[in-house]
Amino acid sequence: MLFKDLNLIEPILRSLETEGYTTPTPIQEKAIPIALSGKDLLGSAQTGTGKTAAFAIPILQQLHKAKQVGKQYKSIKALILTPTRELAIQIDESIAAYGRNLDIKHLVIYGGVAQNAQITALRSGIDILVATPGRLLDFMEQGFINLAFVKIFVLDEADRMLDMGFIYDVKAIIAKLPEKRQTLFFSATMPNEIAKLADSILHEPVRVEVTPVSSTSKTIVQSMYFVEKTEKTNLLIHILSDKTIERVLVFTRTKHGADKVVNELKYAGIQAEAIHGNKSQNARQKALANFKSGETPVLVATDIAARGIDIENLTHVINYGLPSEPETYIHRIGRTGRAGSNGIALSFCDREEMSLLRDIQKLLGKTVPVVKGHPFQMAVVLQDAQKKSPKKP
Repeated sequence: MLFKDLNLIEPILRSLETEGYTTPTPIQEKAIPIALSGKDLLGSAQTGTGKTAAFAIPILQQLHKAKQVGKQYKSIKALILTPTRELAIQIDESIAAYGRNLDIKHLVIYGGVAQNAQITALRSGIDILVATPGRLLDFMEQGFINLAFVKIFVLDEADRMLDMGFIYDVKAIIAKLPEKRQTLFFSATMPNEIAKLADSILHEPVRVEVTPVSSTSKTIVQSMYFVEKTEKTNLLIHILSDKTIERVLVFTRTKHGADKVVNELKYAGIQAEAIHGNKSQNARQKALANFKSGETPVLVATDIAARGIDIENLTHVINYGLPSEPETYIHRIGRTGRAGSNGIALSFCDREEMSLLRDIQKLLGKTVPVVKGHPFQMAVVLQDAQKKSPKKP
């Protein structure tokens, strides 16, 4: 199937052609017709499946058609709520790209920066608002934003909203939306609280599921390194000495850990930058821009900061520390091997992380291949760490 088979209007097709897109991803192929029909949608898709276009394109087309027939709604017509500043910015950039041939005004708002420019843009009138929960609530309380006329609401990365503690903010925002609206709900995982939220705000939704959360892309080659905790940085430096690795995203569990790894890499002569919640918005955007351009070959990130990172042709992801939640492992390595391309995911496991590894392998239903004979291999590898986890029924 091609994008032209999805009943998209010519201006959007031209924009997609300019971007070099001709074939929709599975989530786009399934979700776009549903969203265009005006029905509520419950989308379950892991990161890197192209879900931004799955909701951005239908929103642009519906608002354009409404304008063509003379329907002019007051205030904001579509609201897209997303957990991180990075993801909000990327969604807004995607809307700009897909809607470049349409007269649709859009704006992104997020915290961590002065509000004056965002308020000025709001006052000029917009059609689509992309926002993070905190800044949106702040503007609502100040009287700058009224959601009473929203026709389409998108809740993106709902599970991450829960992880980041935004769920009560999200519920407060939803309470201000009109009851009669179209809702597009996306979540990579469906914990109980998120499932209950979906049930409470969706009306007879059509469910779209692409790639269950317990699976990873077949194009990603996974490897596990058993290593003492004190030798992890030396192992990382050893791996990064491979000149064929041009760009790599390294995950740490903590902000302090990310900064520490960056400092140790720089001391070893490897250019690296960190991205996490303690960094200013400008610093985060600069680090991300340097990474995208290739100026900085290594980006060290925490899970929350990295959720919105979308880097084309990212070949390597390294788990410096295993995540406490096995689903997060899948989200992390999903940064590579996107849209059918090949990717490599390397993970470090020390003695204290053996139980985390077992949880990951239980979720995957298989063992992750172990790299043996590397210079920093753990002196004694616990035997039960390599037990094959039972496959899911």
